Amino acid sequence: MTTILETPTATSVAAGGRSRSGRSGPRVPGQRKAVAVLLVPFGLLCLAVFAVPAVYAVYLSFFSTSHSGLGFGNARTVFVGFRNFVVVLTDPSFLRSIGVTLAYIVVFIPLLVAGSLLMALLLDSGLARGRRFAQTVLFLPHAIPGIIAAIIWLYLYTPGISPVLAALAGLDVRIDFLGQALLIPSLVNIALWGGLGYNTVIFYAALQAVPREVMEAAAVDGAGAVRTALRVKVPLVRAAVVTVAMFTLVGSLQLFTEPMLLAQATPLVGSRFTPNMYIFEAAFNRSNYGLASAASVLLLVLCCLLSYAVARFSSRGAKA
Repeated sequence: MTTILETPTATSVAAGGRSRSGRSGPRVPGQRKAVAVLLVPFGLLCLAVFAVPAVYAVYLSFFSTSHSGLGFGNARTVFVGFRNFVVVLTDPSFLRSIGVTLAYIVVFIPLLVAGSLLMALLLDSGLARGRRFAQTVLFLPHAIPGIIAAIIWLYLYTPGISPVLAALAGLDVRIDFLGQALLIPSLVNIALWGGLGYNTVIFYAALQAVPREVMEAAAVDGAGAVRTALRVKVPLVRAAVVTVAMFTLVGSLQLFTEPMLLAQATPLVGSRFTPNMYIFEAAFNRSNYGLASAASVLLLVLCCLLSYAVARFSSRGAKA
């Protein structure tokens, strides 16, 4: 009687599970040390530029500087508890700056996310040509420093020197980009010009990671290009959309450069137009570091709350 011994083939191993060599065993001490060494610089940098300043700002927010002798005496730092927070929260200019920033966010984030995603979907479509060139052209505005971009747009917005406004005036069209009605859209336009291409590249990279088998299955089911984009591609890059929205939200709450420059051209942008401008004015114009620290802590809390709300909303949407 003859017994035939069969050696396991690649097919049988794949059907039965992972092979022994493919299993991930416990990390050896050398690997753990390498991971720790790579994480230490990030941890130190995060501690130095985020944790320590945040804790110090919280500490400063409970103190105030007072001067004796009608303001000409020596400065004294006194503990005032939550008084700085009360002053900030009851200051109409700070509350108004929060309202301006929220209005900016409501307009800017949907336009940025939708515009970037649309551009990425067009680049990922089968009809797109010259993708590398298009990505480079779209990314170029982001490579320009924000302050330079703001100066360029300030030149285009200012009556008397703007060639755009001069051309429109020749057509008997009068537009005041720095007026009350168009001030927020003008700020949004500057930010869109710089951020649209950058986020388009992020979305395009996420779309490239979508399995081609999924696209082929959608085509076999008879889905057209638009339906495939909306029903297949967009849900699969949801994580990238949430990430972009989160980072854009955090950046929008720190709006500073663009309105600071526009303040030179319009009286509608005051020194406390946004929360960051309020903090800057309190710290460096009034030397009230306790008040500036309290406003910074409140802005940090608002940023954390809104980021948490976005994360919760996106997780509920994913479960639904």
